[in-house]
Amino acid sequence: MADEALFLLLHNEMVAGLYRAAEQGEGENGRCTTKLESMGFRVGQGLIERFTKDTARFKDELDIMKFICKDFWTTVFKKQIDNLRTNHQGIYVLQDNKFRLLTQMSAGKQYLEHAPKYLAFTCGLIRGGLSNLGIKSIVTAEVSSMPACKYAVV
Repeated sequence: MADEALFLLLHNEMVAGLYRAAEQGEGENGRCTTKLESMGFRVGQGLIERFTKDTARFKDELDIMKFICKDFWTTVFKKQIDNLRTNHQGIYVLQDNKFRLLTQMSAGKQYLEHAPKYLAFTCGLIRGGLSNLGIKSIVTAEVSSMPACKYAVV
């Protein structure tokens, strides 16, 4: 439990620090999102290397996505993805109804506009993991009601 609290605090401080630096003129908000996504990408690559070193090869892309939703997500966020949908043409939607990095924020609408900056790291995490498993992807996040979020993987 202590490591979860440390991860949440570290993530919140990374987001706050990057955006504070942007407000002081050291960068712009678009760059903050890109930096967070890049950090997540590198962490995702490293975690996937570690998690898959003793697993069998995956049969197809769907097996990889199932691994991301079950094992990877459970290890990082202490729960599985609530819903995985696909159109069987390369687009996957991962839905987490109680995303840990958003549960600390109020469930009200006033924080809905700030939610995307807290999801950029996780988009990179997913993209980095998939990249290391041989899938080039674009990952976007969407929040319609707090603390639920959806990740689209193309």
